[in-house]
Amino acid sequence: MGLGGCIILIAVGAVLTFATDWKMDTVNVDLVGWIMMIVGVIGVFVYASIARRRRLVVPPSTTVVSEDERRGL
Repeated sequence: MGLGGCIILIAVGAVLTFATDWKMDTVNVDLVGWIMMIVGVIGVFVYASIARRRRLVVPPSTTVVSEDERRGL
């Protein structure tokens, strides 16, 4: 799941929790919203840690010229 999916989970969970007043006998909609928000936040942290590890620091390459190459031998 990418960063966009995590943000969508957080947004849908917030809508279910705070913006609806649906009452169902079998499903607690508020609890489902809270769970979706928590999973979305965990996903953001996991995505950020993976993205941080993917960044590689490559030192600048320097060309090593020997004395023979410099003199043209």
